[in-house]
Amino acid sequence: MSETDAEALAAHLHELLSRTATELAQRGVADEALGVIALGRGIAVFRSADRIRPAGRAWRLGVLLLGSVGALYATGRVTRAIVPLRGVTNRSPEADQRRAERLAASRGGFAEGENVNLGFTPIALDAAALARGSGPLSVRDGVLFVRWAPGDGAHGVSPLEDYLRDRIALLAAPE
Repeated sequence: MSETDAEALAAHLHELLSRTATELAQRGVADEALGVIALGRGIAVFRSADRIRPAGRAWRLGVLLLGSVGALYATGRVTRAIVPLRGVTNRSPEADQRRAERLAASRGGFAEGENVNLGFTPIALDAAALARGSGPLSVRDGVLFVRWAPGDGAHGVSPLEDYLRDRIALLAAPE
């Protein structure tokens, strides 16, 4: 891909993301919180509790998170800001981790029950990054694609424009 083609593709992507964010906002689709874990400060038993601090908002579009200003992220994991019940003991470290993240989100000032996205990764949207593939995005024959399922091959890959259109339709559909 030539540098000129990559720059045109990057400009098209920025316009597509802007158009998508505008349509989501106009349709009243709810966005979700982005959060970053802030480890407690102090030493040993005198350490304050971990919390999740707000890092912005974005619409969850499957494997992508779209910020209102056109930033794009690969999804990580999601938690809900709730104070877990006391006395609950879990048998797995994963369940304990989920419980700790819910509590940290609650301590971070998120509204009770609010979804908080963690571990998200910014996707570079410049021409050079797009030319080599950036996160779940790739380019084939001058068309942007998104990988929405793990694995190799053509399964789980869709043109980005079609993918975004489908995600808007799903999110904006009346319940």
